[in-house]
Amino acid sequence: MKIKQEKSHQAKQKQKQLEKQEERALRSERAMVAGIMEGSPEAVGVAVIRFECGCRKMAAVAKDGEPASKVIMYRDKAESICPKCKKDNGAFSRVTESFIDWQDNELDDDLKMELTIKVLGTDAIVH
Repeated sequence: MKIKQEKSHQAKQKQKQLEKQEERALRSERAMVAGIMEGSPEAVGVAVIRFECGCRKMAAVAKDGEPASKVIMYRDKAESICPKCKKDNGAFSRVTESFIDWQDNELDDDLKMELTIKVLGTDAIVH
């Protein structure tokens, strides 16, 4: 019985640790989005693509759906992206989520959908 309790406690600790890591990664992502938006005054949002390896690809999106910044690829707390992303530049098959973080609340939902399809394609993995 004590072994089960210990394993349960370890599992809960591990879950808390994963949640904290995810929270830090999201804070870092929000900071990157804010930085990209600040450097791209014509942007209405930032396209965010998350990969299973933890790397992320981002770029500002203009109102016409064209890029409003360079594409940035990064990995939290790492000097560079992972070896897989270096090799394949972030293959679509490894994407876990893709969406646009909208900064302009004046855009209607139809335009947002149109831009999402133009930028991320019809297979966007929206969160």
